[in-house]
Amino acid sequence: MRAVRQLTPRIREYVLGRSDGAPLPAYEAGAHIELYFSVYGEPVVRHYSLVGGVASQPDDPGVYRIAVQHSGRPRGSAFMHEHFALGSTLCISRPKNNFALNSFAPGRQGGKTLLVAAGIGITPIVTMLRSLVHLQRDFEVLYVGRSEVEMAYLQDVQHLANLAGKKLHVHFSRQQNSRFDVHSLLAAQPATPVPTCVYVCGPASLVQSMRAAAAALEWEAGRVVSELFTPAPTGDETPFELHLEKSGLTLKVGQHTSILEAMAAAGLQPLFDCRRGECGVCPLPVLAFDDVLQHRDAYLSDEEKASGNTMCICVSRIRGSRLVLNA
Repeated sequence: MRAVRQLTPRIREYVLGRSDGAPLPAYEAGAHIELYFSVYGEPVVRHYSLVGGVASQPDDPGVYRIAVQHSGRPRGSAFMHEHFALGSTLCISRPKNNFALNSFAPGRQGGKTLLVAAGIGITPIVTMLRSLVHLQRDFEVLYVGRSEVEMAYLQDVQHLANLAGKKLHVHFSRQQNSRFDVHSLLAAQPATPVPTCVYVCGPASLVQSMRAAAAALEWEAGRVVSELFTPAPTGDETPFELHLEKSGLTLKVGQHTSILEAMAAAGLQPLFDCRRGECGVCPLPVLAFDDVLQHRDAYLSDEEKASGNTMCICVSRIRGSRLVLNA
């Protein structure tokens, strides 16, 4: 751990570098890393977007910058805020990118980009913003937060937008006591000659409202590219027994552990990719459960979730004591 900085009352920034001083692998805007650690003896994996080159704290070459929001619960982020400090040694993955800036119509040039962020969802967006400024691309930004003091990197966003002379909307939901009109924002975007593409990162409510507005305006599929910020679980998690029918194994899924993490810790190799409940790689068939399936993914349809026949093991769990999967 190279540096630690408090950004807001709840958000702390960590700068990571290799212990031998060598540069870390390069990455592109929208990328994230996985952080591996243990919380009270249970294995935990958390994902954090890489924040590149903010004006207030220029990057040293070859380091990674992440921002972690304290969830207020004794889970991953709270543990990090309490235990991670200057000099701490961490285990991380190489950068992965499921939210690439040119993921919509990469061959089209000259189109406008609309960047939308809420809360901690600003972390990949500020890196995209910096990239667009560097490339001298046309863009517009919407940044939604409860209040100015709670919005990380707000000054950096303002500086970059002003530097490029582009439009910035900052909406304080607590002070203005209203939601931003995303329908009007999308309706004002150019459709020709190259349509505006939207990149949105934030809670499910924001992503859903952007997609609903785009659908109402009959936008082409794919023009809204999203990364879902999934908040920490509600704190009423209980450990449960997981029985894997094919392998014949019975495992314990702890309070702070996902089904995927429990299976990996047992030496199994379940398929997965995003670990966020978005990609659709990890779902497994459900054979039995004794209470309620808690679906927390953004991949399965409402009908699939209601059927109780499958679940995304990276984020979903049960409110009960026993789950049987066909694995």
